[in-house]
Amino acid sequence: MSIFDVKKQLTFYGAYHNNPTNVSIHMLFVPTILWSAQVFLAFAPVPSFFPQLHYKINDYLEFDLNWTVFFMALYLAYYYALEPVAAFLYTPQMILSVLSAIAFAHKPDALNYAIPLHVVAWIAQFAGHGLAEKRSPALLDNLIGAIVLAPFFVHLELLFKIGYRPDFHKALVNDIGKEIARVKKIEGDKRRAAETKKEL
Repeated sequence: MSIFDVKKQLTFYGAYHNNPTNVSIHMLFVPTILWSAQVFLAFAPVPSFFPQLHYKINDYLEFDLNWTVFFMALYLAYYYALEPVAAFLYTPQMILSVLSAIAFAHKPDALNYAIPLHVVAWIAQFAGHGLAEKRSPALLDNLIGAIVLAPFFVHLELLFKIGYRPDFHKALVNDIGKEIARVKKIEGDKRRAAETKKEL
């Protein structure tokens, strides 16, 4: 599966996020996980060759050239490679998330809030998969792909709801349905094989 094939990547991710309740949970908590992770990255020491750039817009938005900026720039670059227009529409949200996370990291008690927030968001994600989707999270099969794709998938879900690329969305939903059916068949075959083995 090509990491730059947007349809295949979204089909993979969508097959794990097809239940409306689980999708709603992800739409709320994926940005929460991303933002709190950005706060954590802001605490990571940077190499000496990183230019010392700092700009304070206000008490809630600040820029530092740190690992938060570095990794989120990689995220955006990947999203632009996948789906340029959607990535362009997502860019302001990513910038606000990064700037607010960096500003929040400057607070003396930042981690006292960011860590519990991060943990609660992950618990909600797993609950969504276990109770609503009834399927293990995508990260158990493709850790990097799931973590990197999740924010963009949530963004695209919102765009699709307001009519973004309807033909592409229709084809994607069809492919996701086929992938879910394929996985269910494999799981069913495994269960039947296990039951047959027990009987023998």
